[in-house]
Amino acid sequence: MEYDVVIGLEVHAELKTNTKCFCSCKNESGVEPNTNCCPVCIGLPGALPVLNKKAVEQTIRAGLALGFDINRTAVFERKNYFYPDLAKAYQISQLVKPICIKGHLRVGEKDIPIDRIHLEEDAGKLVHSNDGNTLIDYNRGGVPLIELVTDALQEPHIETADEAIEFLEKLRQIYIYAGVADCLIEKGQMRADVNVSLKPKGSPIYGTKVEMKNIMGFKSVYRAIQYEIERQKDILDDGGKVEQETRKWDDDKGINFTLRTKENSQDYRYFPDPDLLAVNISEAEIDKIKSTMPRLPDELKKIYTEEYGLSEYDADVLLQFKHVSDYYNECVELYRQPKTVCNWITTEIMARIKTETGAGPILIDKTDLVWLMKNVDDKKINRLSAKDVLSKIWGTQLHAEQEAKRLNLIIDIDNNALDNIIKNVVDNNATVVQQYLTENDPKILNYLVGQVMKETKGKANAGDVMAKIKEIVNK
Repeated sequence: MEYDVVIGLEVHAELKTNTKCFCSCKNESGVEPNTNCCPVCIGLPGALPVLNKKAVEQTIRAGLALGFDINRTAVFERKNYFYPDLAKAYQISQLVKPICIKGHLRVGEKDIPIDRIHLEEDAGKLVHSNDGNTLIDYNRGGVPLIELVTDALQEPHIETADEAIEFLEKLRQIYIYAGVADCLIEKGQMRADVNVSLKPKGSPIYGTKVEMKNIMGFKSVYRAIQYEIERQKDILDDGGKVEQETRKWDDDKGINFTLRTKENSQDYRYFPDPDLLAVNISEAEIDKIKSTMPRLPDELKKIYTEEYGLSEYDADVLLQFKHVSDYYNECVELYRQPKTVCNWITTEIMARIKTETGAGPILIDKTDLVWLMKNVDDKKINRLSAKDVLSKIWGTQLHAEQEAKRLNLIIDIDNNALDNIIKNVVDNNATVVQQYLTENDPKILNYLVGQVMKETKGKANAGDVMAKIKEIVNK
């Protein structure tokens, strides 16, 4: 039998704030365990939460970036469940009146509907030691977290693992460009729960969904979805019934297994948090946040392709990392040659910053790169020399112009002097010229170009030299 696949995503992202969601502890990672903790975030009796205004603003910013309506009144509730890394045995979250409602994200030709984005606090982290013990680090407990929930019961919905990954990658990019989250997946700053259900092809009746919790990494999400689709197909093809349950994905083994069955919102006994008032969000506050929204990837891509004339591929390369796109925009402001700037950044710069886990910093000032590009275009320095200068000043305090002068790379040969050098090289290499005229192979002239470059100590423009040699020998 053929099936329609219905995929829902619940995506958690830690917000960029200085402090936690309901206390003044620092929101930072990579510090000693249990050092960024206080009575509020470790749930001591009598400790009262105070809402972080910046976390609310960042949630609104995320919603605006995805076309959400913003609730004028938002309410916080307690989500009750026991787990060792949840100090209070409840999580402050949102259910009935979240901050953001009804948005969308375009994936391919689809506008995937999103039900909500709500603000909540993160839990702590379990650390499994080599001796078989499990320790708890509460530093992450109370960190502001936004949860985005797609609306899988509306058309169009996500139907394949590829679409799910495209959704996640685009969402991550938007969050980063909007400045709401860093989404460092390797640090657990972006995580996904996945719902998968199958129904007979064309049927209006949805199948039973199975949820997989807290999957780390997009490759793992892809593998988990593919596995669950095949698992459910096998059950249905054998005449069985898929059970509603939450399953754990084991990425090392490439399988999932049952955690708990038939979980729903009633199990968490949500009720309004008595320690937190409802949040009233004014139109003026929303407009203020709108006025500070940066340009997002779709807008920038339109500028790059339609205004600057870049290919979609080059635009996507520039937009892959926000700091690269920002650097490109700054360079274009200084040197209005968008294609030239793009070529240099997508080759010389990207080759230097790419690492196994992403992209490192750009270690050349934009004014130095612009100087190199401009002087290559003005034929005051050849491209090979410019690339050599770039390599020498990368990651140093040196500057392009001073280094080019120190290395004596700036072309200061007048046309008459260059013409004489080229004429002498041609006259002294009659055999090579005759071979070129016989075989009509332009590559043969590379030897002559090399001789001219040697005579000029690399200062001449190789392209101009080649053109002049062709002009002389073809007379």
